[in-house]
Order: sequence, then structure tokens, then C-alpha cells
Amino acid sequence: MPAQPVLPELPSSVAARAQAGWGPQRIVCLTEETTEWLYLLGEQTRIVGISGYTVRPRRAREEKPKVSAFLSAKIDKILALQPDCVFGFSDLQADIAAALIRHGVQVTVFNQRSVAEIFSMLYQVAAMVGQVEKGLALIEGMRAGLQAIEAQAARLPRRPRVFFEEWDEPHISAIRWVSELLGLAGGDDCFPELAKESLGKNRIIASGDEIVRRNPDIIIGSWCGKKFRPQKVAARPGWQAVNAVRNGQLFEIKSADILQPGPAALTDGVAQLHRIVMDWSARHG
Repeated sequence: MPAQPVLPELPSSVAARAQAGWGPQRIVCLTEETTEWLYLLGEQTRIVGISGYTVRPRRAREEKPKVSAFLSAKIDKILALQPDCVFGFSDLQADIAAALIRHGVQVTVFNQRSVAEIFSMLYQVAAMVGQVEKGLALIEGMRAGLQAIEAQAARLPRRPRVFFEEWDEPHISAIRWVSELLGLAGGDDCFPELAKESLGKNRIIASGDEIVRRNPDIIIGSWCGKKFRPQKVAARPGWQAVNAVRNGQLFEIKSADILQPGPAALTDGVAQLHRIVMDWSARHG
């Protein structure tokens, strides 16, 4: 008689399933946010490869092989690590994902664009590695932090108009989660109608004259890894009359802190937005 198939025994709890080898054990993270989250969950031993742009946590750069940029990856190096799951982000990594899938690798590509979607991604990753309870506790801590910021911002006598510049040439305005966090922090996005656009090319502002017309009180630059130059912004033709330029309200938030749709944006990133808004309010509110 042919041997009967044997079904694996299902452990009784999520934690037991993780210990028994359920869920991915060898994970490659093509972007920083899943790396940071797995470290916060205490599941960093599952990570076998990371993005070369990873800076959070700093120790990850010392402990894990760097196998990708953002738009490209070393496919052979990833395959040599024998991952049982690769985490990616957005349509921009579709070609990397397709190449790995053709080699039989399981790939999970998240596409979170809002604060709610970031929390959803965090929950899903926590569940995949058997850390639902710890993940929910960390998520609740982040939510409480955001609620405290929102409550403080609600008491501001006046909210500043803020232009968040994700890129300078051409001008690209804030992605949705940044616009939402800015609102929680007490500022009003100068280009809220563009924030709903998931692709950067659809958030391009054709003419700097429109930014001048909307006259932001604060300008925040986060140029995707390129250093923000406030003096360059202030020297743009016609910008001398903009409130933010006249009052010296030009600031940088590092892209790793705010343009990473994960724990960094929900903690350090929004805290920096809030501090900038509160300092402005103390002077101009």
C-alpha cells in the first residue's frame, strides 16, 4: 500500500507554532521598516539579509548581509541565503519580486501608504513570526503616542501651513502617511489633494510658483537620502516673500525617520514634525 500523507501537527498556540518552525525562519527584508519591526519584536535572528539603505536599528548594518538597494537587488546573493520569505515594499520593487518568484521564492510585498495601512502591515508581520501579542502591545504604544500628540496639537491657537518636500527637482510633495502625521502633529499640508496619490510622479508640483502662492509658514525637506539644503530653498527665485523663508522656518527630517512607512515614522518622525510645529506656534501662534 502507498504511504499515507502525514499532516503536520498544529501547535496549540501562536508562540508554540513559532517555536515549532511555523512561519518564515529565513527572511530577507528589502526595505528598512520590516527590519526595524522584526528587531523590535525580538525576531531579528530570522533576518538573513537587509537593504543597504538600512540605518534603523544601527546594529542591523553590522549583523546582517546587505543584499539590495531600493530599486535593485543582488538576486544571486539573495538566493544563496536560501530565504523562505522576502519582504518588499510597493510597486517600485515589483521587478525584484518577480525575479525572486520566478526562482521559487516566497515574496510578500506590502504597499502601505497611510497610517492605518502601516499599522496593518505591522500586525501582519507580527502574526507571520508568531508575535501577535507583543506586536499588538507595541502597536498600542505607538497609537497612544500619536493620540497624545494629536491631543496637544488640538489646543494650538493656530495651525501652520506646511510644505513637505520629498524631492526638490522636480518638487514632490508629501506622501499620504506623512501628510496624515503632519495633521496629527498640528500642521496643515499645503498640498492635501496630492497626498492621496501613491506614486511620486503624481505628486509632482509643476511650478514652484504654486508653492509660493500657497505661502507655507513652514517648509520641511526630506530629500530621499540627499541632504536638505535650506539655503538653496531660500534662494529660489520668488521665494523670498514666502513666510517660511522670511521667518527662517526651513527644516530637515531625515528620510530614514519619516519616509520609512513603519515604526520610525510613527515615533521619531512624527515627534520631529510635532516639535517643529510647536516651536513655530510658540513664536507665531
